[in-house]
Amino acid sequence: WNDDFVGQALADKRLIASLRSEYGRWVDYVIEFARSIDNITGYFSEMAEREYAGLFDPSPRLSFYFGEFLQEIVKLPTSDYCKEVERYNQLLEEKAAGAEDLFFAEVRNRYPEFQAKWERHQKKEHEKPRFRDLLQFVHDHSPFLRKEENQWMRSVLHIVRNTAIYFQPQIRTKILNEGWASYWHEELFLRDERIIGHESDYAKVNAGVTSISRVGLNPYAIGLRLIRYVEELAERGKMSRRFQQLTDAVARERFDEKTGKGKEAIFTLRTYFSDFMLINTFVDQEFVERHHLFVVGKRLDEKRGVWQYYIKSRKAEDYKHMLLDHLYHPPVITVDEERTSDQCLALVHTFEGKQLIQEFIPDVLIGLEFLWGGEVTLDTTEIVVKKSENENEPSSRELRSVRYRCRERKVAKETR
Repeated sequence: WNDDFVGQALADKRLIASLRSEYGRWVDYVIEFARSIDNITGYFSEMAEREYAGLFDPSPRLSFYFGEFLQEIVKLPTSDYCKEVERYNQLLEEKAAGAEDLFFAEVRNRYPEFQAKWERHQKKEHEKPRFRDLLQFVHDHSPFLRKEENQWMRSVLHIVRNTAIYFQPQIRTKILNEGWASYWHEELFLRDERIIGHESDYAKVNAGVTSISRVGLNPYAIGLRLIRYVEELAERGKMSRRFQQLTDAVARERFDEKTGKGKEAIFTLRTYFSDFMLINTFVDQEFVERHHLFVVGKRLDEKRGVWQYYIKSRKAEDYKHMLLDHLYHPPVITVDEERTSDQCLALVHTFEGKQLIQEFIPDVLIGLEFLWGGEVTLDTTEIVVKKSENENEPSSRELRSVRYRCRERKVAKETR
């Protein structure tokens, strides 16, 4: 984003103040209803559209021709289909600029009906509701918000969504941000001559921030050490395929090509990586052993009536999963467009091993019912714990599909 966010925020503030003077407390109701779902905004789809649209995907016309027209309408044999792909690739090599137009000039001669089919497909795609995220869908397609007297509410939803998306990168790079700040704090302070005589004061403050927590997660500590680890790997050339193919432990330890690319590597890391990518890529067994990291378990000492903490695992995979479990991961909720109408908004939650927080569901659905102007349903999966009749046997867990239904501000739950 190259926008002046401070200026935009000031404009948004003035607009909301103006709306409050006209509509009073209803503005705050709409803000709260919108903010109840602002954590599931389509950050990645928005980023892909802004930054990478058309870079990797073929044009819509090519996608329709090879994906639907030849396979579903013409039903071209596989051998002829491959020849058609080869014909396009050959034109692309010979005349990169006008290859597509030349290709479709011959298509029109071979399949006169293609143009009509393509135009009909375009019209259908244009009319089809475009789903980026739930907040955007409600903004674009709510029959209640389409009414002239409710148009101001769409402005509020637009502000909430834009602000939420703007802060998505920050919340997805917490470990990287804190590690980056700690890294440059050390680099700049230790190189400054004015620190002479204050080393112990600096060490005390720095250790209080960047010391590794044995229980829980300190993002400053892990982020700093991962950035330094990446810098060392790049400096010694250990990111090369040649190093990755080494199996001898001694050779791997002594490997050092003195590339001088450490700083370049961490700036690239800072530019393109999220916390998930950072942890998933660089938390390996060498990193875990170097910093004596481990996963902590917790059990109850029934005799003493206290909790005991113990080392559960020193494996890199277990430590990596522990870190990933701490990361921001909002639920995936989409719209079931076949069941959605002006009278009902049908939502589907994709279960990923964790259930939704049940106490939040009623308030969120009531807010959505107001914004949609009709009934709201939510299909989700809940974990049911069943205690064993035998005390020596552990409790069992089963998954249950449920549907929440909100109508006239009353929320009911039914098992599917």
